[in-house]
Amino acid sequence: MALSANDYREQMQGLLPQGPAWPRADDAPLTKLLDGLAQELARVDASGDDLLNESDPRLAYETLSDWERVAGLPDRCWMTFYSNSVASRRDALLMRLTGLGGQSPGYFATLAVMLGYTDVSVTEYTPMTCASSCNASLNTASVGWPFTWTLSLPIDRIAVMPCNGACTDSLRDWGDDILECVIRKLRPAHTTVLFSYGA
Repeated sequence: MALSANDYREQMQGLLPQGPAWPRADDAPLTKLLDGLAQELARVDASGDDLLNESDPRLAYETLSDWERVAGLPDRCWMTFYSNSVASRRDALLMRLTGLGGQSPGYFATLAVMLGYTDVSVTEYTPMTCASSCNASLNTASVGWPFTWTLSLPIDRIAVMPCNGACTDSLRDWGDDILECVIRKLRPAHTTVLFSYGA
C-alpha cells in the first residue's frame, strides 16, 4: 500500500537535524518545501501500486495498448464491433486472451449469439457413406461440398434503398460484415462457410 504525502513529509521531517534552523511548523517555508517533495514521492509510490493493476488486462489502463499489441488487437473484425472506449477495448482484449476457440458447430453458434443474434443454427454437409440413404448427395471433393458448412441466421438487419439512393445501390441489402469477418477468421482453415440470412 502506497504511503501518503503526509507520511513522506513526516519521514523527511524526522530525518532533519534538531534545532531552530529546522522548523517543523505547518506554515514554515521548509515544511512547505518538504510537502512539495512529499507530493511527488507519494505520486511515484502510488504509480508503483497501479503497476500491479496493469498486470491484469481487466484493469489495465497505462499498458492497455501494450496488451493489445501482444494480443494482435485492434484487428479488422473485433475493433469494428467494439467502440474505442477503454471498457470496450478491455472486453475485446479479454475475449482474445481467454477465448478457447473451437471447431464445433456449437462454438460458432455461440459466437453469433455473442454478436447479438438469436435462433442460430449450423448445417454441416456430410459425405455419403454406406449407411446413407440411396438418394443422398455424394458430397465428395469432385461432387458437392465436403468441407462446407452453413451458418443460418435470422434476417433482422435489412437495409432498404431509400428513394434518394444512388442508382448503384441495392434495392435491399442484408448481412453482417462484422459477424462474417469474425466467423471467417476463426473457421477451420480447410473449410468454406456460407451465411444464410432468413433462417
